[in-house]
Amino acid sequence: MTVPAAIRPLAAVHLREAMDAAADHRPAAALAALMHIDPQSWTAITQRADLLGADLIDLLAHAARTGGTP
Repeated sequence: MTVPAAIRPLAAVHLREAMDAAADHRPAAALAALMHIDPQSWTAITQRADLLGADLIDLLAHAARTGGTP
């Protein structure tokens, strides 16, 4: 199994902001946060989502449906 690329700390913050915005039903803010993620971290995030059997849209939709709770 290949080790996923690293997610930079600032990209993790932007991803969290996107998930929080999705949970709060603020799609424009979610998109804005995602647009700040660097390409290397974006690759790492999508690799990890793939390991979960999902993609980023699935994760954002889950956050929007559940308000960010598991």
